[in-house]
Amino acid sequence: MALLSSINWIAKHIPSVQEHAREPLDAVPKSYVCNVANDPVADRCNPSLQVPLVNMASLVNGGESREEELQKLDLACRQWGAFQLINHGVSEELIKEMKKQTLEFYNLPLEENLRYSHKEGSLEGYGKHFINSQKLQWSDMMFLNALPVEDRNFSFWPKSPQGIRETRDSYTKQMRKLVASLLGFMSMATGLKAYEFSEVCEDGILHLRMNYYPPCPQPDQVIRCSADTDITSISLLLELDDIPGLQIRKDGYWAAVKPIPGAVDVTIGHVTEIMSNGIYKAAEHRAVVNESKVRISIICFCYPEENATIEPVQDIVKPDCPAMYKSISQPEYFHSYLDEKLESKQQFIDTVDTKNVTLPIQHQNLHRAASYHK
Repeated sequence: MALLSSINWIAKHIPSVQEHAREPLDAVPKSYVCNVANDPVADRCNPSLQVPLVNMASLVNGGESREEELQKLDLACRQWGAFQLINHGVSEELIKEMKKQTLEFYNLPLEENLRYSHKEGSLEGYGKHFINSQKLQWSDMMFLNALPVEDRNFSFWPKSPQGIRETRDSYTKQMRKLVASLLGFMSMATGLKAYEFSEVCEDGILHLRMNYYPPCPQPDQVIRCSADTDITSISLLLELDDIPGLQIRKDGYWAAVKPIPGAVDVTIGHVTEIMSNGIYKAAEHRAVVNESKVRISIICFCYPEENATIEPVQDIVKPDCPAMYKSISQPEYFHSYLDEKLESKQQFIDTVDTKNVTLPIQHQNLHRAASYHK
């Protein structure tokens, strides 16, 4: 069962950004404009900050190079919650074809894309989503349940351009393998066995999203709407070309992620934050739009398998390091996320923090110990 899509999303269809972009615009429609009076960090960018670079080949090859790279990986996860991954092993030809076909899809007549529009109350398909009074994003997207295969609804999988279904199938399967391998090294970087983080994601859920950001007449008016953290284990982003778009929040500033040919941008999500007991934090990030150029990105959102329990790894939890997050099932986890989205009263991660929940009996002792050590 596709967990996110099985939730009854309170959403409605709204015109795509591509529809707005058909006509010359001097200003952004009001529904896209963000009020940032209460966000003192919204415009603070630091061009000297550089997102860490991690070499997957050094991790795989072993020896001294692995130990050095594990230290880099650990620092990146602790200090940034994000990094750029090179030499990741995913087929260059496959990535090239994925980019090519995604661009071709968005270059099809808009009417063709609209054939795959999502239905009200669902995430899957083409378009955009609107929940309650949230501001609209200056982007359109194609969102698909990609893995496990039985979750796929092929009525939302375009047949054009030719071969796009087969390419997406191969791409998502290779990316899920990369996720499991990468989580294994992240687990090793904390001093645990590789399977501690990776095991629940080997047959995990993967959602695929292709974002289309048309030129925006007022980029500074919409950029602030998109700041977020992911509820994934990790998310893998592929930029279509050299147009920068992703920014990571670090030490009160926004740092631009400069596209590197062949690299995949990795951001840690709340599942890994919970499993690491807060050693690794989910990265706050946002998307930047361009005044004159189209930007397209491809993202894999990766989660544990459906029957997984999301909780701090047992070998991390000790008397002097109590559990900081409650144990929660995968369905509960997604529903908690939806409740936070609808209520918007607190950060999602706070809903599973032991300080802010009524814990089951088996967790109350850990909660008291956690309060004592704070």
